[in-house]
Amino acid sequence: MTSLESTTVLGKRWKDTAETVIIGGGCVGVSIAYHLAKAGQNDVVLLEKSELTAGSTWHAAGLTTYYHPGINLKKVHYHSIKLYESLEAETGQAVGFHQPGSIRIASTPVRVDELKYQMTRTHWHPTPQWLITPEKIQELFPLLNMDKVLAGLYNPGDGHIDPYSLTMALAAGARMYGAQIYNPALVSGLTPTRDGKWDVQTPHGTIRANRIVNATGFWAREVGQLIGFEHPTIPIHHQYVVTATVPEVKALKTELPVIRDLEGSYYLRQERDGLLFGPYEKEDKMVLQDSWVRDGVPPGFGKELFESDLDRIMEHVEMAMEMVPVLKNADIINVVSGPITYTPDLLPMVGPHQAARNYWTAIGFGYGVIHAGGIGKFLSDWIITGEPPFDLIECDPNRYGKWTTVPYMCAKARESYGFNNVVGHPKEERFAGRPTQRTSGVYELLKGKASMGFHAGWEQPHWFYKSGDEVGYKPNFRRTNWFGPVGRECKLVMEKVGVIDLTPFGKFIVKGKDSQKLLDRLFANTMPKLGLTNISHMLTPTGRVYAEVTITQHAPGEFLLITGSGSELHDLRWIEREAAEGPYDVDISNVTDDIGVLGVAGPKTRDVLQKLTQEDMSDSGFKFLHCKPITLAGIDLRAIRISYTGELGWELYIPQKDMATVYQAIMEAGQDMGIDNFGTYAMSSLRLEKGFRGWGAEMNCDTNPLEAGLDYFIKLNKTADFIGKAALQEIKAKGLKRKLSYITMDTDNVDPEGNETVWLNGKVVGNTTSGAYSYTTQQSLAFAYLPVELCSVGQRVEVELLGKKYPAMVVQEPLVLTEPTRTRLQKKAKSSP
Repeated sequence: MTSLESTTVLGKRWKDTAETVIIGGGCVGVSIAYHLAKAGQNDVVLLEKSELTAGSTWHAAGLTTYYHPGINLKKVHYHSIKLYESLEAETGQAVGFHQPGSIRIASTPVRVDELKYQMTRTHWHPTPQWLITPEKIQELFPLLNMDKVLAGLYNPGDGHIDPYSLTMALAAGARMYGAQIYNPALVSGLTPTRDGKWDVQTPHGTIRANRIVNATGFWAREVGQLIGFEHPTIPIHHQYVVTATVPEVKALKTELPVIRDLEGSYYLRQERDGLLFGPYEKEDKMVLQDSWVRDGVPPGFGKELFESDLDRIMEHVEMAMEMVPVLKNADIINVVSGPITYTPDLLPMVGPHQAARNYWTAIGFGYGVIHAGGIGKFLSDWIITGEPPFDLIECDPNRYGKWTTVPYMCAKARESYGFNNVVGHPKEERFAGRPTQRTSGVYELLKGKASMGFHAGWEQPHWFYKSGDEVGYKPNFRRTNWFGPVGRECKLVMEKVGVIDLTPFGKFIVKGKDSQKLLDRLFANTMPKLGLTNISHMLTPTGRVYAEVTITQHAPGEFLLITGSGSELHDLRWIEREAAEGPYDVDISNVTDDIGVLGVAGPKTRDVLQKLTQEDMSDSGFKFLHCKPITLAGIDLRAIRISYTGELGWELYIPQKDMATVYQAIMEAGQDMGIDNFGTYAMSSLRLEKGFRGWGAEMNCDTNPLEAGLDYFIKLNKTADFIGKAALQEIKAKGLKRKLSYITMDTDNVDPEGNETVWLNGKVVGNTTSGAYSYTTQQSLAFAYLPVELCSVGQRVEVELLGKKYPAMVVQEPLVLTEPTRTRLQKKAKSSP
């Protein structure tokens, strides 16, 4: 191609370089281009293989809602709607936005509980949302059969938008602010450069990009495969039906709100003078386009549809006819059956990807229209500032790994589609596709004894069964079958000795000449000396908590980093990025799958372990926050004395192949001391009693460590200029506006779990972050963020649970002293005259 030709590709000047190249011209990709350009990054290029909206966007039903059960995805929805309200005025392009509101209908008592559960998580957000009576529902939607309607969740401002017009308006805005859009421009290759950039190959030429964003919808897997990724996305056949004019609808003076009949598992809205109805089918009837996973999307597929199948959705049609009787006489004029993309957990994959520098994804959107505006803003802010504007780890693309196989992905996508309108309980578990290949060395020994939870591909015991217990997964909004057994396990750890499988922890080894230099830059705490362990935090440039990590220097210049299961690749990506941009002479390896972990805790722990090793396990011989290589039951492993439950405890890091041997030896050695298993529910209650903060709850990318009460771990006076140091110094100088408080509550058969609204004198003043029942002190407790003026011990507030406000009080933390603290006080008391 000559230089003259390269300047006139597709009727416009061809750019050989770009700050950001976005691949995919659906509503999500175009929104990212719009937001980046509007924020001042005018060197933005969007490449679309055929035409804008081809794929899932053009045939979408276009629903928009403020509602989302997730905490920060509410912010995404909120921004989308506010953007769509103003986009036409900004760009001059009509968007066809209708805002008649929407109602989620509850027709069973458990659904009413679900609506109340969601309401208490909304009051502390700007989302307009109300619980309304059947009378109000009928006023808003007079065509409903009210026989079964008990309540509704109403979102004024909800509605629907024309996806094609929305995308064209975003494209107009992107161009207006300086972005360049090329189509048709197929991406045929992606080649990383040594300095972290990308060569993006197209038939028209190559663009050197500082970063690329994969926003290609159901082509996401194929684009990922260009660089060796197998993104877990799969197209699903989604059908909706459009009717001809319905006289009763035409006669209405105002547009009907969108309804979502949760028991019927469908949405229904007005479409001109008719109705549009879309169901979510059950697992056994819904259809995956799994051939696209095996063989790729057929060449040329863009604005085509699948063949419709009304028989498949007749069960839902009949339920809709019962709820909206005018449907019985309505003529169907169109049945749309098109591909929408799902991930295994139904949430999109948004953000930078681990193991590929400057490769970002915005894929897996089952609800791309409502997510597009907010996600465009979220990613634009992150790209420009270098950190996420708020915490959205549930959408992190790095929550999946090699364990996410095609069979697993298909099983979960099928389950998730059917789960669209299933009751969303606290502590929800979904069982399709489990277990994965990620099982610990003791899984086979424990699987029949416990209710298992799913953590980043791993199976981990939540609680254990005993004779007389009601076994199995029994979800409820109130105390359920696990409540008594968890109390039993807490008592075990407080009085005897318990063993827990902690294998899902993420585990990294960082070593090399610059290992300490790198970690000092990444973490706000000082690095532990040889044989010692500490808790350290990675902060963002603006001083918020990106991660909490346990760090041990177990050999000179060699550090073992331990993080939570859900943070494994999220944290590793952050570490690898800094290491690459340093540059640092380090070696970073992920050993998560190679090493099993057993936690052993309780006052008799030392006695049990001492039976199995020659190493001195006494308090003076093996001190708190120390690490040693030991031989236990003939197996070489690494032991760290750490009080993760607040009780005397060790974490044992064991080769996976030896884990069962060590576990069985420990259980046998502890028989005469009452040893037994305990699970993560008990661990959660115990850590709250002791006032331990949890990452993802008390601290995350929405909070800074000073307001979270993590001052002890933040060394502002350390020599190294750690990320976020300057920002924290400024935050400290200005003073805090809110702080984390420790509260007890007077409840009945329901306990806080986090993200509930806190009230005072009829006004919202804060939110809880996590909560549980304290079996030791026999009361509910929670952490909550409150304004600094309300953080004094004795301050009374109210916490809303299931629609009821319960009395609560700020108390001195912790409720229960940790074992090291109790021991220290006992020694001090004995030595006093």
